Amino acid sequence: MLYAIISEDVQNSLEKRKGARPDHLARLETLKQEGRLILAGPHPLADTEDAPEAGFSGSLVVAEFDSLDAAKSWADADPYVAAGVYAKVTVKPFKKVLP
Repeated sequence: MLYAIISEDVQNSLEKRKGARPDHLARLETLKQEGRLILAGPHPLADTEDAPEAGFSGSLVVAEFDSLDAAKSWADADPYVAAGVYAKVTVKPFKKVLP
């Protein structure tokens, strides 16, 4: 089943993100190689071309897991969690309708 992992950043998280980003992306790449990743990306604080410099308010990952518990365990092990990037992480079942 698909699950949405909705993460909210702490304030001023950009430097913490930068430090943990390689490990965070490596985990996402593994999901992608396994054919389980639907989409992933951050929520920029600004809607401009220089959005990365403004920072981020959180992230969204939609991926396939065997269960809600498995999705939560994967989310809990995210390097951004360990680095203190996220203030809150919510994991919910997700039903893809379109496209």
